[in-house]
Amino acid sequence: MRTITLGYSPCPNDTFIFYALVHGRIETGGLTFREVLDDVETLNQMARQTRLDVTKVSFHAFAHLRDAYCLLRSGGALGRGCGPLVVARDAYDMKDLRGRTIAIPGELTTAFLLLQVFDPALKERVRIMPFHRIIDAVKRGETDAGLIIHESRFTYQREGLTQVVDLGAWWEQETRLPIPLGCIIAQRSLGRVLVQQADTLIRESVAYGFSNRQETKAYIRSHSQEIEDSVIDQHIGLYVNDFSLDIGENGIRAVEELFKRAAVQGIIAKSSKPLFFE
Repeated sequence: MRTITLGYSPCPNDTFIFYALVHGRIETGGLTFREVLDDVETLNQMARQTRLDVTKVSFHAFAHLRDAYCLLRSGGALGRGCGPLVVARDAYDMKDLRGRTIAIPGELTTAFLLLQVFDPALKERVRIMPFHRIIDAVKRGETDAGLIIHESRFTYQREGLTQVVDLGAWWEQETRLPIPLGCIIAQRSLGRVLVQQADTLIRESVAYGFSNRQETKAYIRSHSQEIEDSVIDQHIGLYVNDFSLDIGENGIRAVEELFKRAAVQGIIAKSSKPLFFE
């Protein structure tokens, strides 16, 4: 029996995806998975230290980790209409935010990568904080604006904030491609057989979730106790889709385009390592 450390966030999309895998609802072929649940930026940093065998990370983080990790085809978060938003108390244009403080959910988040690709000048005065604190920080005037992700995109309006830009919509208009947000990666040192086995099992876990939605709900709620059921359903509906079963050629093109634009601006280094285990 081989034990694999598996990192993912307590957000509804991840607990939905990994429910079957960590609860013995699918046959794992002799593998056991020891889950490590934490916010995605913490997982990004853990992967930076190669502390996890298989883990959810931001695509931004993966861009810096390709020597040690390869991309899996399943379990990721890509799509349309699901990108990060910049929000504020007042009606700004993005150019108005140059020189102002923007709260961001982590230096390795794809949200921050997109913000830099959109306008490199906006990285000059960022303040890093947990994603769930950003809306309150903007409301209290601790920062001029906030870069929000996850369920915050469903709740910011009720908190009296206004959208400055939808970076996902901007990306889609620029590229005609889906927005690549998060992915599942595996250590290359696991070897081809284990990497492919993990990828297959994650795909089966996603498929199980789609076929047994009601069964997954108690586990999802146990990690989302402060999120309303309607928001949980919106969250899963937005971030778990066909790309979560398989990234597909369109998804791969989106990742390559994001990395190319980021490399041109010097945000990430070009890599000779392939995305997948080859």
